[in-house]
Amino acid sequence: MTAADVGALVEQMTSTAATATGDAWRQAWTYMTDGLTDDGTVFDGAYAALPYVVEAAADLPPVQSVDFWVDLGFLVTAEDRRPVPDDLEEGFDAALRLAERAAVRSLLAAGREGSVTAQVLAHLALSCAAFAGHHTAAALWQLVAPRENGLVLVCPGCESDTEMPEFFRDPVRPPFEAPGLPAPTSVRQGEHPWGGIAAALQDEALGEGWEPFLRVARQVAAAGVPPETPGQAVLCLVAGVVAVGGASQRAGKEWARELMLLTGYFRCWDCERTWSIADGLAESPGGARPQQPPTEAATYADGSAGPGEPPAGHAGETAPRIRQEGDALLTGQGTASGRITVFSDPVPGPFGGVDSLAVISRPGRPTLVAGAGGKGVVCLWDMADGRLVHGPLPGHPDRVRSLTTLPLPDGRVLLASGGDAGTLAWWNPVTGQSLREPAGNWLGGVTGMCAAIVPDGRTLLVTATPRGAVRLWDPLTGESVGRLNPYGSPIQSIAAVPISAGHTLVAASDTAGRLHVWDPAVDDPWEKGAAVQLSARALDDADHRVAAVAAVPAPGRTVLATGDNHGVVMLWDPATGAPIGDGLPASTGTAGLPVITGTTLQGGRTVLVAGSSQGRRLRVWEPETGALRHIALDVTITCLATAGPELIVGHDRGVLKLPLTGL
Repeated sequence: MTAADVGALVEQMTSTAATATGDAWRQAWTYMTDGLTDDGTVFDGAYAALPYVVEAAADLPPVQSVDFWVDLGFLVTAEDRRPVPDDLEEGFDAALRLAERAAVRSLLAAGREGSVTAQVLAHLALSCAAFAGHHTAAALWQLVAPRENGLVLVCPGCESDTEMPEFFRDPVRPPFEAPGLPAPTSVRQGEHPWGGIAAALQDEALGEGWEPFLRVARQVAAAGVPPETPGQAVLCLVAGVVAVGGASQRAGKEWARELMLLTGYFRCWDCERTWSIADGLAESPGGARPQQPPTEAATYADGSAGPGEPPAGHAGETAPRIRQEGDALLTGQGTASGRITVFSDPVPGPFGGVDSLAVISRPGRPTLVAGAGGKGVVCLWDMADGRLVHGPLPGHPDRVRSLTTLPLPDGRVLLASGGDAGTLAWWNPVTGQSLREPAGNWLGGVTGMCAAIVPDGRTLLVTATPRGAVRLWDPLTGESVGRLNPYGSPIQSIAAVPISAGHTLVAASDTAGRLHVWDPAVDDPWEKGAAVQLSARALDDADHRVAAVAAVPAPGRTVLATGDNHGVVMLWDPATGAPIGDGLPASTGTAGLPVITGTTLQGGRTVLVAGSSQGRRLRVWEPETGALRHIALDVTITCLATAGPELIVGHDRGVLKLPLTGL
């Protein structure tokens, strides 16, 4: 970029302003931006050149200059923007004041004429906020294409990233109350150009229930967007502008409501403190403080409404954090908290991900861990040291989605595996041999399986498919001997829940978030037998749409754990269908398709471990005391299992083990 380039661009802009025709300046401006920045870094020369360019652009027809002001907004909010040199600071500040006046004119004109998309309108509104000096304008870099991208929020307290791949949705009514403004509301000193924006913001632009948000937006505009305005309120203004300017387009109104979700809160997974989303969007936001949401329904970082009270290890405490560093587990202070055992790879080169796990415990013999995944093979490791005992065992022409152990009345333990294309296989874990030729299951892919013990002494294999077929199989013959799920709901998770030494119920969640409990001991699938359904009122009150189920051993009984896609975990008494305790609240770090397991430690302490498939973080929770610990791993989690005090983690590259005691 040279002085001649700047002069040529200014001349082209001046000509367009004088004749209201021509757009040759656009190509020249695009060329110049390459000389002003490099991958987010703004060069010092930009501060010398931009005042001249801004002065010329301010005279362009308002609608024609929209793209220029958006580009300039990205420039002045760039993460790697260098400080303005002292000798250029006065001229650059004056250029920003001129840019604010001209850009607000463009914002008004574009809104009245409906000449730009709702997305560009949001970018322009944030650019205007940037020229006014408000730090929340940095949200520009997060909102390039919100319908396609999620958000990455940075915790102002511990600087951990919280990723929300599917944040945006279109709420019909607000899921939370409008943010408040300081009292009295600060007003910017001197003249400002925002009066026309304030007048254009009409309460009815977003529909019933959104009026308070528009009133906040109008107050912010009337005050001139002073720098001390809360970031949530500035985002109200941005969404309000989109609502008014895009009101004639349904997509514009929907996106305006989506943008209003940014005025809620998010909970940092690592430090478990609650912040405004606006603070998480901006780098080093001034005055950011952990917040208690003003209402019971706050919007968390995944876009969901949830309880306002952030969870902690104990009342008034922040849950301890543990991280993986190599094969060590370290606390936040860097002290050792345990060691990780990496299970050996069964083949040279990458083994691939493990999608399912099963633990084989046999009296007097080493405990084995079975794992299988995308390679269509089954492997068995010694749980104590991670040494490969058998495998890889071929037998599946398809991806293995599920494994389970089958304890037989004669003391033997079998292993069953189910594939993506419906293949069922049966194994002797002692020898690693297949018991019979793998059989195709015409009912569809096996997404889950468990072992059910019935009062007549038999152990049955239970398999579930996305098509809703839940079948009972005799492991000795491989024959189907019964069915469950008479309604045919598509099943995504299934677990066996013992209610006595010789009787097991089957719990399953379907793809609609409903929970079903069946008794495999009854011949007629319509008969409930000993099955008790979970309390519908408790599920509704918690807005708990079950996505995963697990049986968790507790002192004197087994309880049912259910998890949803927001990270909420609830415990239930299978004898009554009633919830047990308050459950584990939502967590953005473990939101997504849940993975859950549980065990009983020495002294009868029940421990539950929860995370999300394809996530990297786990929560270790003791329901009796409420104690909570966080573990951040360096692998992408796919499935979990426990063997006494050991946690087995299946991940995208294999299997590892870590101790639950001492964490």
